[in-house]
Amino acid sequence: MTDIRITADTTAAPAPTRPAPDPAPGLDLDRKARLVSGGGVFRTSAEPALGLRPIITSDGPVGVRGERWDESDTALALPSVTAMAASWDEELVRELGALLASEARRKGVDMLLAPTLNLHRSPLAGRHFECFSEDPLLTGRVGAAYIEGVQSGGVAATAKHYVANDSETERLTLDARVDERTLREVYLAPFEAAVRAGVWAVMSAYNRVNGEAMSESSLLAEPLKGEWGFDGLVVSDWGAVRNTAPSGAAALDLAMPGPNEHWAAALAEAVRAGQVDGAALDDKVRRLLRLAARVGALGHGPEHPVAPAPPAPTPTDPGTRGLLRRAAAAGAVLLSNRGRLLPLDAGALRRVAVIGPNAAVARVLGGGSSAVFPASVVSPLDGIRAALPAGVLVEHAAGVRTAVRPTPLERADCRHPESGEPGLLARYLDAEGRELHAEHRPSGRVLEPSEGADLDSFAAVEVATVFRAPGAGRWRIGVVGLGRIRLEADGAVLLDEYVAPESDDPTYLHVTPSFRQVELELAADQEVTLLARRTVEAEHGRVLVLAADPPLATAAAELAEAVELARGADAVVVVVGTTDEHESEGFDRTTLRLPGEQDALVSAVAAVNPATVVVVNTGGPVLMPWRTEVAAVLLGWFPGQEGGDGLADVLFGRAEPGGRLPTSWPAEERDAPVLDTRPQDGVLAYREGLHVGYRGWLRAGDRPAFWFGHGLGYGAWEYLALEAPELLPRGAGFGVRVTLRNTGERASREVVQVYLARPDSAVERPVRWLAGFAAVHAEPGQLVEVDVPVDVRALQHWSVADGRWLGEPGAFTVLAGPSCGELPLTAAVRVAGPADR
Repeated sequence: MTDIRITADTTAAPAPTRPAPDPAPGLDLDRKARLVSGGGVFRTSAEPALGLRPIITSDGPVGVRGERWDESDTALALPSVTAMAASWDEELVRELGALLASEARRKGVDMLLAPTLNLHRSPLAGRHFECFSEDPLLTGRVGAAYIEGVQSGGVAATAKHYVANDSETERLTLDARVDERTLREVYLAPFEAAVRAGVWAVMSAYNRVNGEAMSESSLLAEPLKGEWGFDGLVVSDWGAVRNTAPSGAAALDLAMPGPNEHWAAALAEAVRAGQVDGAALDDKVRRLLRLAARVGALGHGPEHPVAPAPPAPTPTDPGTRGLLRRAAAAGAVLLSNRGRLLPLDAGALRRVAVIGPNAAVARVLGGGSSAVFPASVVSPLDGIRAALPAGVLVEHAAGVRTAVRPTPLERADCRHPESGEPGLLARYLDAEGRELHAEHRPSGRVLEPSEGADLDSFAAVEVATVFRAPGAGRWRIGVVGLGRIRLEADGAVLLDEYVAPESDDPTYLHVTPSFRQVELELAADQEVTLLARRTVEAEHGRVLVLAADPPLATAAAELAEAVELARGADAVVVVVGTTDEHESEGFDRTTLRLPGEQDALVSAVAAVNPATVVVVNTGGPVLMPWRTEVAAVLLGWFPGQEGGDGLADVLFGRAEPGGRLPTSWPAEERDAPVLDTRPQDGVLAYREGLHVGYRGWLRAGDRPAFWFGHGLGYGAWEYLALEAPELLPRGAGFGVRVTLRNTGERASREVVQVYLARPDSAVERPVRWLAGFAAVHAEPGQLVEVDVPVDVRALQHWSVADGRWLGEPGAFTVLAGPSCGELPLTAAVRVAGPADR
């Protein structure tokens, strides 16, 4: 197979070119076109004549779900991508990437659809938890480490969503209007870093940029494949290819999923009609085969099985779980620690109150395509109980309720209506009501049938179980799904209606469609046979959920119970947060307020117990009006399946909270430099230009509640000296050396951050911008030095007039410290100009 690399050469006249050799001799036009159109939802097309098996893909980025949305097919659940970035630890992220590669191979997956390199432009963005940070340098460096880790295991990483796909509202159609310099310096920069890291695939976004649909955009050719020399595959986001000739003529290589009406046969016809150059199709095939060779999908005969072997069980070994536990602690950000309450002395505690709706039911993932089904999850309550000595009383109260959507039934309260075993019965029926497929399910959540079922033949899905009510009262029985919905209890019809779709967003249709609930009076331990059924319309997904939620206590009674527990406790841990109902792919948040009455809960608890620690269990920023009322605030993010144990390690001092904020957190919504994510007449204008995130606060002269880069460890650091070169040759980076001392009482890790400023610049610049960072460890009282490299790109700006990067001669200010808002050390460096020759 010929390897073609496109490079830009602006210094010499182009050499005569010869046509690139045919990448797939022996394949006719139709078979080539079929090759670059997906062969299924999560697999490419096979071609036995080339020894090519399907390339299997899977959603990421915090776990490898595999081809199926089936909770019986479990996967490891890592901390959220934002939590990874909060570690500011590239080596740790490489380890996590390598673990994801191992998971992919276990499941027969060749290509992980991650990482997401879009930025935290607005704190309301629904997919905030799936993106690294608000800063292009931090995103690029941590994203590169993720890519290197994944690809070290022979699995392709996919940098997505190229580009300016930074919010969810109207994400399928919005037109992001971004000026060229901002695109280059901010939003394209992480993708350029990914290409430098050797990423094997890039996913084009749903949205438009400056009028061009990204699956048809000229940005796929330049700078991606041309200037940057990307030699990998460009794959569309799922369903994003809507026009044959424009996307075929563009530098898009693979249309997913398949079969795709706009590619395959249609693409071949466009080539015959002269609308798409045959050489362009050959290049797409060449890139697909290059990816196949990299992941081991080439060199297989016709006898190679299409489906991978059944995966091995999800790893539960101490090494794997230990890594995930360590990662949860490494990303945890200690925002405040008044009176140094943390770490808690476990030996001095006799009674601990653990409060909040997210304490007992772990919220470890955001919603949407990134979701996986972990085999086990350690909740904050579980982790705290396991960490404390025998005899310490740990009590829990929710205090408030935040969930709106129905809770799927679980096997603990259900038995199969035929076998009597714990669980539920799912049946798939034809148009006449005949059973085509049946399976025993562990819960009432059925996203799709198990492997081997013929999806195209189903006309209806049905879930049934015998439910035993744990308590008396008016239970809310729910059903989630679209189409004709029917809900029965002991044969009596509770609900029978048609539920029409409210959106065409894939996440809504295939993961979280509309729901209906009815009330049913049940006695404690009363059994009732429940049945839910929906018709299947292929374009509206196949999701069916049978759910039951207990009777609601009054809000006042729930709050009073929590306050009473807190009153008599030696320490209180309040876990507040969001869920996948509030932070998810498919929609943006409408407010930064915590859902429900969680703010009132924190204030009420803090009023009766000063030893109150609040753990914030969210994917992105929330308002914390009570932050000065409590002793400590610890940001735990969506921490992955081992999050409860990682949290306990931090609370009781077995591990230091290693995180630093990858995004600034506002005190009030109105303070955020960019808030609104709603396009106007289909256009989302990036009017802030270069000034996203902390740069926007600096330009406005405002302060967030917590600055980008902020985070407290269990040490204390004194910054003593900053050394930097006085004069730099043009076009060169440089290094700085920072001297600091751990003045605390225990060993600690510090993330030293270096920023640049150019107040008298001839071009518009941020007030300051992150230019480099490095971590250092020190024992109590130890003096340490850390070298921080600064890449030449940090000194450059993109010149629209010249179409290239330029360095401005003159003086730059170098600032160093623990966060964007606290930079005690400064130095000056001067970039040489004509007068310095």
